[in-house]
Amino acid sequence: MNKKMLPVLLAGWLLPAVAFAADLDGAQLSVLWGVPFAGVLLSIALVPLLAPVFWHHHFGKVAAAWGLAFLVPFALTFGFSAAGAAVVHAALAEYIPFIILLTALFTVAGGIFVKGNLHGSPGLNTGLLAIGALLASFMGTTGASMLLIRPLIRANDNRKHQVHVVVFFIFIVSNAGGALTPLGDPPLFLGFLKGVDFFWTVTHLWSQTLFMLGALLALFYAVDWYLYHRREEVRPVDPTPDTTRLGFEGGVNFLLLGVVVALVLVSGLWKSPVAFNIAGTEVGLPGIVRDVGLIIVTLISLRITPASAHDGNQFGWGPMLEVAKLFAAIFLTIIPVIAMLKAGVEGPFGAIVRAVTRADGTPDPAMYFWATGALSSFLDNAPTYLVFFNTAGGDPAVLMTTLATTLVAVSAGAVFMGANTYIGNAPNLMVKAIAEDRGVKMPSFFGYMVWSCGILLPLFAVMTWIWFV
Repeated sequence: MNKKMLPVLLAGWLLPAVAFAADLDGAQLSVLWGVPFAGVLLSIALVPLLAPVFWHHHFGKVAAAWGLAFLVPFALTFGFSAAGAAVVHAALAEYIPFIILLTALFTVAGGIFVKGNLHGSPGLNTGLLAIGALLASFMGTTGASMLLIRPLIRANDNRKHQVHVVVFFIFIVSNAGGALTPLGDPPLFLGFLKGVDFFWTVTHLWSQTLFMLGALLALFYAVDWYLYHRREEVRPVDPTPDTTRLGFEGGVNFLLLGVVVALVLVSGLWKSPVAFNIAGTEVGLPGIVRDVGLIIVTLISLRITPASAHDGNQFGWGPMLEVAKLFAAIFLTIIPVIAMLKAGVEGPFGAIVRAVTRADGTPDPAMYFWATGALSSFLDNAPTYLVFFNTAGGDPAVLMTTLATTLVAVSAGAVFMGANTYIGNAPNLMVKAIAEDRGVKMPSFFGYMVWSCGILLPLFAVMTWIWFV
Protein backbone atom coordinates (compact mmCIF):
# COMPACT_ATOMS: atom_id res chain seq x y z
CA MET A 1 0.00 0.00 0.00
CA ASN A 2 1.20 3.49 -0.82
CA LYS A 3 2.08 5.15 2.48
CA LYS A 4 0.73 8.43 1.21
CA MET A 5 -2.72 6.84 0.95
CA LEU A 6 -2.84 5.90 4.65
CA PRO A 7 -3.94 9.34 5.95
CA VAL A 8 -6.61 9.45 3.25
CA LEU A 9 -7.94 6.04 4.22
CA LEU A 10 -7.93 6.95 7.90
CA ALA A 11 -9.81 10.15 7.16
CA GLY A 12 -12.31 8.20 5.10
CA TRP A 13 -12.74 5.79 8.00
CA LEU A 14 -13.42 8.58 10.51
CA LEU A 15 -15.10 11.43 8.67
CA PRO A 16 -18.44 9.72 7.80
CA ALA A 17 -19.07 9.41 11.53
CA VAL A 18 -18.34 13.03 12.41
CA ALA A 19 -21.97 13.97 12.93
CA PHE A 20 -22.81 10.50 14.24
CA ALA A 21 -20.42 10.70 17.18
CA ALA A 22 -22.34 13.26 19.19
CA ASP A 23 -25.73 13.04 17.44
CA LEU A 24 -26.72 9.38 17.55
CA ASP A 25 -30.44 9.27 16.74
CA GLY A 26 -31.92 7.60 19.80
CA ALA A 27 -35.38 7.52 18.21
CA GLN A 28 -34.11 4.80 15.85
CA LEU A 29 -32.69 2.59 18.59
CA SER A 30 -34.25 -0.37 20.36
CA VAL A 31 -34.24 -0.60 24.14
CA LEU A 32 -32.14 -3.74 23.65
CA TRP A 33 -29.15 -1.45 23.16
CA GLY A 34 -29.46 -0.70 26.87
CA VAL A 35 -28.80 -4.34 27.85
CA PRO A 36 -24.98 -3.96 28.19
CA PHE A 37 -25.47 -0.94 30.45
CA ALA A 38 -27.96 -2.90 32.55
CA GLY A 39 -25.42 -5.73 32.60
CA VAL A 40 -22.76 -3.44 34.05
CA LEU A 41 -25.14 -2.28 36.77
CA LEU A 42 -26.26 -5.80 37.64
CA SER A 43 -22.66 -7.00 37.71
CA ILE A 44 -21.71 -4.25 40.16
CA ALA A 45 -24.79 -5.13 42.21
CA LEU A 46 -24.73 -8.93 42.22
CA VAL A 47 -21.29 -10.36 41.46
CA PRO A 48 -19.57 -8.94 44.59
CA LEU A 49 -22.39 -10.51 46.60
CA LEU A 50 -22.47 -13.91 44.87
CA ALA A 51 -18.79 -14.31 43.98
CA PRO A 52 -16.74 -11.81 46.00
CA VAL A 53 -13.34 -13.40 45.38
CA PHE A 54 -13.94 -13.60 41.62
CA TRP A 55 -15.10 -9.98 41.54
CA HIS A 56 -12.11 -8.75 43.51
CA HIS A 57 -9.68 -10.28 41.02
CA HIS A 58 -11.62 -9.91 37.76
CA PHE A 59 -13.97 -6.90 37.97
CA GLY A 60 -11.92 -5.16 35.27
CA LYS A 61 -12.43 -8.09 32.90
CA VAL A 62 -16.17 -8.13 33.64
CA ALA A 63 -16.39 -4.41 32.89
CA ALA A 64 -14.42 -4.88 29.65
CA ALA A 65 -16.68 -7.76 28.60
CA TRP A 66 -19.82 -5.61 28.92
CA GLY A 67 -18.08 -2.81 27.04
CA LEU A 68 -17.34 -5.19 24.17
CA ALA A 69 -20.89 -6.58 24.36
CA PHE A 70 -22.04 -3.10 23.35
CA LEU A 71 -19.21 -2.05 21.06
CA VAL A 72 -18.96 -5.11 18.79
CA PRO A 73 -22.68 -5.26 17.84
CA PHE A 74 -22.70 -1.46 17.53
CA ALA A 75 -19.77 -1.57 15.09
CA LEU A 76 -21.34 -4.38 13.06
CA THR A 77 -24.67 -2.55 12.90
CA PHE A 78 -23.61 1.05 12.29
CA GLY A 79 -20.10 0.56 10.93
CA PHE A 80 -16.63 0.69 12.41
CA SER A 81 -16.28 4.40 11.63
CA ALA A 82 -19.38 5.22 13.67
CA ALA A 83 -18.23 2.98 16.52
CA GLY A 84 -14.79 4.55 16.51
CA ALA A 85 -16.23 8.06 16.55
CA ALA A 86 -18.62 7.15 19.39
CA VAL A 87 -15.74 5.78 21.46
CA VAL A 88 -13.63 8.87 20.76
CA HIS A 89 -16.50 11.14 21.78
CA ALA A 90 -17.15 9.22 25.01
CA ALA A 91 -13.44 9.25 25.84
CA LEU A 92 -12.47 12.82 24.96
CA ALA A 93 -15.66 14.65 25.89
CA GLU A 94 -16.56 12.72 29.03
CA TYR A 95 -14.43 9.90 30.40
CA ILE A 96 -10.89 11.29 30.20
CA PRO A 97 -11.73 14.71 31.75
CA PHE A 98 -13.79 12.88 34.39
CA ILE A 99 -10.96 10.52 35.34
CA ILE A 100 -8.29 13.25 35.26
CA LEU A 101 -10.32 15.37 37.70
CA LEU A 102 -11.02 12.42 40.01
CA THR A 103 -7.37 11.37 39.95
CA ALA A 104 -6.23 14.89 40.82
CA LEU A 105 -8.65 15.16 43.73
CA PHE A 106 -7.90 11.62 44.91
CA THR A 107 -4.14 12.28 44.85
CA VAL A 108 -4.14 15.75 46.38
CA ALA A 109 -6.63 14.93 49.14
CA GLY A 110 -4.83 11.64 49.77
CA GLY A 111 -1.67 13.62 50.49
CA ILE A 112 -3.23 15.46 53.44
CA PHE A 113 -2.80 13.44 56.61
CA VAL A 114 -4.56 14.49 59.80
CA LYS A 115 -2.06 13.73 62.55
CA GLY A 116 -3.21 12.71 65.99
CA ASN A 117 -6.20 10.68 67.01
CA LEU A 118 -9.74 11.93 66.72
CA HIS A 119 -12.25 10.02 68.82
CA GLY A 120 -15.42 9.19 66.94
CA SER A 121 -18.08 10.34 69.37
CA PRO A 122 -21.56 11.28 68.05
CA GLY A 123 -20.75 14.98 68.42
CA LEU A 124 -17.41 14.78 66.63
CA ASN A 125 -18.77 12.60 63.82
CA THR A 126 -21.72 14.92 63.25
CA GLY A 127 -19.38 17.91 63.25
CA LEU A 128 -17.10 16.31 60.65
CA LEU A 129 -20.09 15.52 58.43
CA ALA A 130 -21.32 19.10 58.74
CA ILE A 131 -17.87 20.46 57.83
CA GLY A 132 -17.74 18.11 54.85
CA ALA A 133 -21.16 19.26 53.67
CA LEU A 134 -20.01 22.88 53.81
CA LEU A 135 -16.76 22.15 51.96
CA ALA A 136 -18.54 20.12 49.27
CA SER A 137 -20.17 23.15 47.65
CA PHE A 138 -16.82 24.93 47.34
CA MET A 139 -14.36 22.16 46.51
CA GLY A 140 -16.78 19.65 45.01
CA THR A 141 -18.32 16.53 46.50
CA THR A 142 -15.36 14.48 45.28
CA GLY A 143 -12.77 16.82 46.81
CA ALA A 144 -14.54 17.03 50.17
CA SER A 145 -15.09 13.26 50.21
CA MET A 146 -11.46 12.43 49.47
CA LEU A 147 -10.26 14.95 52.07
CA LEU A 148 -12.39 13.75 54.99
CA ILE A 149 -13.25 10.08 54.52
CA ARG A 150 -9.90 8.75 55.80
CA PRO A 151 -9.80 10.88 58.99
CA LEU A 152 -13.43 9.95 59.68
CA ILE A 153 -12.77 6.23 59.29
CA ARG A 154 -9.67 6.46 61.46
CA ALA A 155 -11.59 8.36 64.14
CA ASN A 156 -14.06 5.47 64.35
CA ASP A 157 -11.67 2.55 64.00
CA ASN A 158 -12.12 1.70 67.68
CA ARG A 159 -15.89 1.27 67.32
CA LYS A 160 -17.85 -1.87 66.59
CA HIS A 161 -20.31 -0.17 64.24
CA GLN A 162 -18.78 1.89 61.44
CA VAL A 163 -20.92 1.22 58.39
CA HIS A 164 -23.58 3.79 59.26
CA VAL A 165 -20.89 6.49 59.51
CA VAL A 166 -19.71 5.85 55.94
CA VAL A 167 -23.25 5.52 54.55
CA PHE A 168 -24.32 8.86 56.02
CA PHE A 169 -21.04 10.35 54.81
CA ILE A 170 -22.03 9.38 51.25
CA PHE A 171 -25.50 10.88 51.75
CA ILE A 172 -24.26 14.15 53.20
CA VAL A 173 -20.76 14.92 51.94
CA SER A 174 -20.63 13.00 48.66
CA ASN A 175 -24.03 14.26 47.48
CA ALA A 176 -26.33 16.67 49.34
CA GLY A 177 -23.54 19.02 50.38
CA GLY A 178 -22.72 19.88 46.78
CA ALA A 179 -26.04 21.53 45.95
CA LEU A 180 -25.21 25.19 46.58
CA THR A 181 -22.74 26.16 43.85
CA PRO A 182 -21.75 24.96 40.36
CA LEU A 183 -18.44 23.85 41.88
CA GLY A 184 -20.26 21.37 44.10
CA ASP A 185 -21.59 18.83 41.62
CA PRO A 186 -21.12 18.21 37.87
CA PRO A 187 -24.83 18.69 36.93
CA LEU A 188 -24.85 22.20 38.40
CA PHE A 189 -21.59 23.00 36.65
CA LEU A 190 -23.17 21.98 33.33
CA GLY A 191 -26.09 24.28 34.12
CA PHE A 192 -23.59 27.06 34.77
CA LEU A 193 -22.01 26.41 31.37
CA LYS A 194 -25.47 26.57 29.81
CA GLY A 195 -26.04 30.07 31.22
CA VAL A 196 -27.41 29.58 34.74
CA ASP A 197 -26.00 32.32 37.00
CA PHE A 198 -23.26 31.17 39.38
CA PHE A 199 -25.15 32.27 42.49
CA TRP A 200 -28.59 31.15 41.26
CA THR A 201 -28.28 27.75 42.94
CA VAL A 202 -27.39 29.11 46.38
CA THR A 203 -30.28 31.60 46.28
CA HIS A 204 -32.84 29.06 45.05
CA LEU A 205 -31.71 25.74 46.56
CA TRP A 206 -30.62 26.84 50.03
CA SER A 207 -33.90 25.90 51.71
CA GLN A 208 -34.04 22.41 50.15
CA THR A 209 -30.37 21.86 50.94
CA LEU A 210 -30.79 23.06 54.52
CA PHE A 211 -33.76 20.71 54.94
CA MET A 212 -31.84 17.69 53.58
CA LEU A 213 -28.66 18.37 55.52
CA GLY A 214 -30.48 19.27 58.73
CA ALA A 215 -32.64 16.15 58.60
CA LEU A 216 -29.73 13.84 57.73
CA LEU A 217 -27.40 15.28 60.38
CA ALA A 218 -30.10 15.04 63.06
CA LEU A 219 -30.94 11.48 62.06
CA PHE A 220 -27.28 10.51 61.97
CA TYR A 221 -26.68 11.96 65.44
CA ALA A 222 -29.62 9.98 66.83
CA VAL A 223 -28.42 6.70 65.25
CA ASP A 224 -24.80 7.29 66.23
CA TRP A 225 -25.72 8.28 69.80
CA TYR A 226 -27.77 5.10 70.18
CA LEU A 227 -24.99 2.85 68.87
CA TYR A 228 -22.26 4.72 70.76
CA HIS A 229 -23.95 4.10 74.10
CA ARG A 230 -24.53 0.39 73.50
CA ARG A 231 -22.53 -2.07 75.53
CA GLU A 232 -19.13 -2.98 74.09
CA GLU A 233 -19.50 -0.48 71.22
CA VAL A 234 -16.11 1.12 71.92
CA ARG A 235 -13.22 -1.33 71.84
CA PRO A 236 -10.84 -1.20 74.83
CA VAL A 237 -7.79 -0.82 72.58
CA ASP A 238 -7.80 1.99 70.02
CA PRO A 239 -5.95 0.99 66.79
CA THR A 240 -4.90 4.65 66.48
CA PRO A 241 -3.02 5.55 69.68
CA ASP A 242 -2.89 9.08 71.11
CA THR A 243 0.81 9.62 70.45
CA THR A 244 0.88 12.88 68.54
CA ARG A 245 -0.88 16.23 68.68
CA LEU A 246 -3.56 17.05 66.17
CA GLY A 247 -2.27 18.70 63.02
CA PHE A 248 -1.75 18.26 59.30
CA GLU A 249 1.03 16.61 57.37
CA GLY A 250 1.25 17.36 53.67
CA GLY A 251 -0.59 20.64 54.25
CA VAL A 252 0.80 22.09 51.01
CA ASN A 253 -1.84 20.00 49.29
CA PHE A 254 -4.46 22.45 50.55
CA LEU A 255 -2.94 24.95 48.12
CA LEU A 256 -3.06 22.37 45.36
CA LEU A 257 -6.74 21.76 46.12
CA GLY A 258 -7.29 25.45 45.58
CA VAL A 259 -5.51 25.19 42.22
CA VAL A 260 -7.78 22.29 41.21
CA VAL A 261 -10.89 24.32 42.04
CA ALA A 262 -9.51 27.33 40.17
CA LEU A 263 -8.72 25.25 37.07
CA VAL A 264 -12.24 23.82 36.97
CA LEU A 265 -13.86 27.22 37.48
CA VAL A 266 -11.70 28.99 34.87
CA SER A 267 -12.41 26.26 32.29
CA GLY A 268 -16.10 27.11 32.62
CA LEU A 269 -15.67 30.88 32.52
CA TRP A 270 -13.04 31.05 29.77
CA LYS A 271 -14.57 31.25 26.30
CA SER A 272 -12.08 30.50 23.54
CA PRO A 273 -12.69 30.04 19.80
CA VAL A 274 -9.74 27.63 19.63
CA ALA A 275 -10.89 24.02 19.36
CA PHE A 276 -9.61 20.81 17.82
CA ASN A 277 -11.92 18.41 15.98
CA ILE A 278 -10.98 14.80 16.64
CA ALA A 279 -13.21 12.29 14.83
CA GLY A 280 -16.21 14.57 15.22
CA THR A 281 -15.55 15.55 18.83
CA GLU A 282 -14.58 19.15 19.49
CA VAL A 283 -11.99 19.54 22.22
CA GLY A 284 -11.76 23.16 23.31
CA LEU A 285 -8.61 24.93 24.47
CA PRO A 286 -10.01 25.69 27.98
CA GLY A 287 -10.65 22.00 28.56
CA ILE A 288 -7.18 21.06 27.37
CA VAL A 289 -5.56 23.66 29.63
CA ARG A 290 -7.67 22.44 32.58
CA ASP A 291 -6.79 18.78 32.05
CA VAL A 292 -3.09 19.43 31.50
CA GLY A 293 -3.09 21.63 34.60
CA LEU A 294 -4.78 18.90 36.63
CA ILE A 295 -2.20 16.35 35.49
CA ILE A 296 0.60 18.72 36.51
CA VAL A 297 -1.05 19.28 39.91
CA THR A 298 -1.29 15.51 40.39
CA LEU A 299 2.39 15.00 39.58
CA ILE A 300 3.43 17.89 41.83
CA SER A 301 1.40 16.45 44.69
CA LEU A 302 3.02 13.04 44.28
CA ARG A 303 6.43 14.69 44.17
CA ILE A 304 6.18 17.00 47.19
CA THR A 305 3.93 15.05 49.56
CA PRO A 306 5.94 13.49 52.39
CA ALA A 307 6.00 9.70 52.31
CA SER A 308 4.83 9.71 55.92
CA ALA A 309 1.59 11.45 54.89
CA HIS A 310 0.85 8.77 52.29
CA ASP A 311 1.77 6.05 54.77
CA GLY A 312 -0.51 7.56 57.42
CA ASN A 313 -3.42 7.60 54.97
CA GLN A 314 -2.53 4.11 53.70
CA PHE A 315 -2.60 5.74 50.29
CA GLY A 316 -2.85 3.32 47.38
CA TRP A 317 -4.21 3.29 43.84
CA GLY A 318 -6.65 0.39 44.33
CA PRO A 319 -9.81 2.50 44.86
CA MET A 320 -8.94 4.79 41.94
CA LEU A 321 -8.28 1.86 39.60
CA GLU A 322 -11.60 0.27 40.54
CA VAL A 323 -13.49 3.46 39.77
CA ALA A 324 -11.57 3.99 36.51
CA LYS A 325 -12.29 0.50 35.20
CA LEU A 326 -15.95 0.38 36.19
CA PHE A 327 -16.73 3.86 34.92
CA ALA A 328 -14.98 3.13 31.62
CA ALA A 329 -17.61 0.47 31.01
CA ILE A 330 -20.38 2.75 32.29
CA PHE A 331 -19.39 5.69 30.05
CA LEU A 332 -19.18 3.37 27.03
CA THR A 333 -22.38 1.38 27.49
CA ILE A 334 -24.37 4.47 28.49
CA ILE A 335 -23.97 5.97 24.97
CA PRO A 336 -27.19 4.51 23.51
CA VAL A 337 -29.14 5.03 26.75
CA ILE A 338 -28.42 8.77 26.79
CA ALA A 339 -29.20 8.97 23.05
CA MET A 340 -32.59 7.31 23.63
CA LEU A 341 -33.37 9.76 26.42
CA LYS A 342 -32.32 12.73 24.29
CA ALA A 343 -34.76 11.60 21.60
CA GLY A 344 -37.53 12.80 23.92
CA VAL A 345 -41.10 11.72 23.21
CA GLU A 346 -39.95 10.17 19.91
CA GLY A 347 -37.55 7.78 21.60
CA PRO A 348 -38.02 4.45 23.38
CA PHE A 349 -38.17 6.30 26.72
CA GLY A 350 -40.78 8.77 25.48
CA ALA A 351 -43.13 7.81 28.30
CA ILE A 352 -40.65 9.20 30.84
CA VAL A 353 -40.39 12.50 28.99
CA ARG A 354 -44.16 12.79 28.56
CA ALA A 355 -44.68 12.09 32.26
CA VAL A 356 -43.03 15.38 33.30
CA THR A 357 -45.54 17.53 31.39
CA ARG A 358 -49.04 18.36 32.59
CA ALA A 359 -52.11 18.09 30.36
CA ASP A 360 -52.05 21.84 29.70
CA GLY A 361 -48.47 21.64 28.42
CA THR A 362 -46.80 23.19 31.49
CA PRO A 363 -43.99 21.36 33.27
CA ASP A 364 -44.77 19.38 36.42
CA PRO A 365 -41.98 20.17 38.95
CA ALA A 366 -42.76 17.13 41.10
CA MET A 367 -42.39 14.80 38.13
CA TYR A 368 -39.24 16.59 36.99
CA PHE A 369 -37.78 16.09 40.47
CA TRP A 370 -38.51 12.37 40.59
CA ALA A 371 -37.73 11.62 36.93
CA THR A 372 -34.39 13.43 37.07
CA GLY A 373 -33.60 11.85 40.42
CA ALA A 374 -34.59 8.30 39.45
CA LEU A 375 -32.41 8.36 36.34
CA SER A 376 -29.57 10.12 38.18
CA SER A 377 -29.57 7.25 40.66
CA PHE A 378 -28.42 4.83 37.96
CA LEU A 379 -27.15 6.96 35.08
CA ASP A 380 -24.54 9.69 35.06
CA ASN A 381 -26.37 12.56 36.74
CA ALA A 382 -24.67 15.22 34.57
CA PRO A 383 -26.15 14.20 31.19
CA THR A 384 -29.42 13.34 32.91
CA TYR A 385 -29.58 16.94 34.17
CA LEU A 386 -29.01 18.18 30.62
CA VAL A 387 -31.74 15.95 29.21
CA PHE A 388 -34.39 17.40 31.52
CA PHE A 389 -32.90 20.91 31.32
CA ASN A 390 -33.54 20.76 27.58
CA THR A 391 -36.90 19.02 28.00
CA ALA A 392 -38.02 22.01 30.09
CA GLY A 393 -37.15 24.35 27.25
CA GLY A 394 -33.39 24.80 27.62
CA ASP A 395 -33.60 28.60 27.89
CA PRO A 396 -31.67 29.59 31.07
CA ALA A 397 -33.32 33.03 31.22
CA VAL A 398 -36.79 31.44 31.35
CA LEU A 399 -35.75 28.57 33.61
CA MET A 400 -34.19 30.94 36.16
CA THR A 401 -37.34 33.08 36.33
CA THR A 402 -40.71 31.89 35.03
CA LEU A 403 -39.84 28.19 35.40
CA ALA A 404 -37.56 28.56 38.43
CA THR A 405 -39.40 25.84 40.37
CA THR A 406 -38.84 23.42 37.50
CA LEU A 407 -35.11 24.17 37.36
CA VAL A 408 -34.90 23.76 41.15
CA ALA A 409 -36.62 20.38 40.78
CA VAL A 410 -34.19 19.23 38.08
CA SER A 411 -31.17 20.47 40.06
CA ALA A 412 -32.33 18.94 43.36
CA GLY A 413 -33.21 15.63 41.72
CA ALA A 414 -29.83 15.34 40.01
CA VAL A 415 -27.78 16.25 43.10
CA PHE A 416 -29.73 14.75 46.00
CA MET A 417 -30.81 11.48 44.39
CA GLY A 418 -27.29 10.70 43.25
CA ALA A 419 -27.03 9.26 46.77
CA ASN A 420 -29.57 6.52 46.05
CA THR A 421 -26.99 4.05 44.70
CA TYR A 422 -23.24 3.55 44.69
CA ILE A 423 -23.05 4.61 41.04
CA GLY A 424 -25.34 7.65 41.30
CA ASN A 425 -22.33 9.93 41.83
CA ALA A 426 -18.63 9.20 41.32
CA PRO A 427 -17.46 9.81 44.92
CA ASN A 428 -19.97 7.24 46.22
CA LEU A 429 -18.04 4.36 44.71
CA MET A 430 -14.69 5.90 45.64
CA VAL A 431 -15.72 6.28 49.30
CA LYS A 432 -16.97 2.69 49.34
CA ALA A 433 -13.68 1.43 47.89
CA ILE A 434 -11.58 3.43 50.38
CA ALA A 435 -13.73 2.25 53.30
CA GLU A 436 -13.40 -1.39 52.25
CA ASP A 437 -9.67 -0.89 51.76
CA ARG A 438 -9.56 0.29 55.40
CA GLY A 439 -11.45 -2.79 56.63
CA VAL A 440 -15.02 -1.45 56.83
CA LYS A 441 -17.48 -4.11 55.63
CA MET A 442 -19.68 -1.95 53.42
CA PRO A 443 -23.13 -3.17 52.34
CA SER A 444 -23.63 -4.67 48.89
CA PHE A 445 -25.17 -2.66 46.04
CA PHE A 446 -28.69 -3.64 47.08
CA GLY A 447 -27.80 -3.55 50.76
CA TYR A 448 -26.81 0.08 50.35
CA MET A 449 -30.13 0.74 48.58
CA VAL A 450 -31.96 -0.56 51.65
CA TRP A 451 -30.29 2.25 53.57
CA SER A 452 -30.95 4.88 50.90
CA CYS A 453 -34.57 3.88 50.27
CA GLY A 454 -35.36 3.69 53.98
CA ILE A 455 -33.76 7.03 54.85
CA LEU A 456 -33.74 9.19 51.71
CA LEU A 457 -37.01 8.39 49.95
CA PRO A 458 -39.19 9.62 52.85
CA LEU A 459 -37.18 12.85 52.90
CA PHE A 460 -37.64 13.24 49.15
CA ALA A 461 -41.38 12.70 49.57
CA VAL A 462 -41.54 15.47 52.20
CA MET A 463 -39.47 17.73 49.95
CA THR A 464 -41.89 17.11 47.08
CA TRP A 465 -44.88 17.99 49.27
CA ILE A 466 -43.27 21.20 50.54
CA TRP A 467 -41.69 22.60 47.38
CA PHE A 468 -42.88 20.89 44.21
CA VAL A 469 -46.59 20.11 44.51
